Amino acid sequence: MIKRKARVLKDECVACGCCKKVCPRNAISIKKGMYSQVNEELCVGCKKCILVCPADVIELIEVEV
Repeated sequence: MIKRKARVLKDECVACGCCKKVCPRNAISIKKGMYSQVNEELCVGCKKCILVCPADVIELIEVEV
């Protein structure tokens, strides 16, 4: 089965925390105060993080589960 999950381009992320605030599953954390990271097990692919990211560095990827 293929599902869509969010992925952060960590080299371009500004760690503002906007994505973390809107995630309904608490699937996003800020790592080392430098970038956001998505827990793929918790992410449901709702796209809320993508819509609020001011740096436009979150994308949806397809993963096999």
